[in-house]
Amino acid sequence: MTDPMNDDPMEEEEENFADLLDTYSTGLISNLQVGDKISGKIIAIGKETVFVDTGSKIDGAADMEELLDENRNLPYQEGDVIELYVVAVGESEIRLSRAISGIGGLNILMDAYDNAIPVEGKIKEPCKGGFNVEILQRRAFCPISQVDLKYVEDSEEYIGKNFQFLITQFEENGRNIVVSRRKLLEIGLEKERGQFLSQLTMGSILNGQIKKLMPYGAFIELSPGVEGMAHISELSWSRVQRPEDIVKEGDAVTVKVIGFEAADQQSRQPKIALSMKQLTEDPWTSVAEKFRVGDKVKGTVTRCAKFGAFIEIAPGIEGLVHISEMSYKTRVLKAEDIVQPGDPVSILIKEINEESRRISLSLRDAEGDPWIDIENKYGIGQSVKGMLEKRETFGLFISLEPGITGLLPKSKISYSSAEKLVGKLKEGDAIPVTIVAIDPRNRKITLSPGDSSDETEWKNYAKHSDISIGSLGEKLQAALKPKKIQ
Repeated sequence: MTDPMNDDPMEEEEENFADLLDTYSTGLISNLQVGDKISGKIIAIGKETVFVDTGSKIDGAADMEELLDENRNLPYQEGDVIELYVVAVGESEIRLSRAISGIGGLNILMDAYDNAIPVEGKIKEPCKGGFNVEILQRRAFCPISQVDLKYVEDSEEYIGKNFQFLITQFEENGRNIVVSRRKLLEIGLEKERGQFLSQLTMGSILNGQIKKLMPYGAFIELSPGVEGMAHISELSWSRVQRPEDIVKEGDAVTVKVIGFEAADQQSRQPKIALSMKQLTEDPWTSVAEKFRVGDKVKGTVTRCAKFGAFIEIAPGIEGLVHISEMSYKTRVLKAEDIVQPGDPVSILIKEINEESRRISLSLRDAEGDPWIDIENKYGIGQSVKGMLEKRETFGLFISLEPGITGLLPKSKISYSSAEKLVGKLKEGDAIPVTIVAIDPRNRKITLSPGDSSDETEWKNYAKHSDISIGSLGEKLQAALKPKKIQ
């Protein structure tokens, strides 16, 4: 009911507004309680105090001393948003802090326990299973597993240092206090981890550190609590046998994100695929500029297979020497008879297929074909000394030099007076022969015994070697060796 003596509407409106404002302000203050964590903007920085907007009509104040970094610099400026805890609320003041410290009663410790407010403590000494910690002039216990995220190898490095802790157990009216630094670190780590993952995208270029090597790749720490893996195939464009051939634990590396799967409930870890090699140009994009068919180049054997050997001719560029391209001089049954992984070799490029990323190489063509100038080396009717390479039913294969083998047909031996002598030879024995025919195109040389008319040459050959006819081959080889000078 309206007072008839007070009918001024303006005065009534001002009173109502004042009541509303007072109610609103009181509500804002009462909404903040000890233990609340606020995120506020720095509105002013004094000599000893940092003032923060608390969202109420009263600004918060935090001691600058506890906000300084390890170099005693304030890492904030006006306008920055900072997270702090409410440690005291009054009609004219709201005190903010990163943690409760100094001297206080049990009620302060109980508030810190109930509201999960960090408290500052000093590790005084080691004890069985952990450390004695002084908090607000009271003794607390920190288990050794709760003092850090990492495994503690040397407890001495923590003695005498101040840290922030969470009270995890408060019993017997404060006589039994257990604290944990690890829980605080995990909270901070999870926040930092979440911020990092929220900004992670495909193709991101990141710096990291090698944490662990496995046969299949390298695990790389990208941010505290966040690791990715570079598969062994992504460490280098060159073929890598072992990750430790490229990197070692502790190395600082730069990587590219090439795959990302969010964490699932089972692993709780995201799967991040990384690559080191993709930060450099794919060598195959310029292979046509570096190499041409017919080029003779140097390379290194990377591995051997049943069908040949793989040769790296430039970082990340491998070619194959088929077993048929190994040698003109030797019959090759397996690649290891000619080369071994790690051997430096000279090879000739025979074919380049950029689309399929294949290069065909030849070892024998790089060495040279001994048949190219065969007609300049040997002539019809020329007598030479060879070595019995293989005996067949149709004749004998005689090696004249590495890569040059001729055939001594059985028909030539049958009509020779040296038939009995030839029959006594073993593989590897020396033998005199005569060139009968040369066919360079088909790589064939036909031979006959050293003298097909009589045994004169054979007997002289045996006499010169000072051997009996029965051991002709073995003694001939010994006789051909140079004698030592006395």
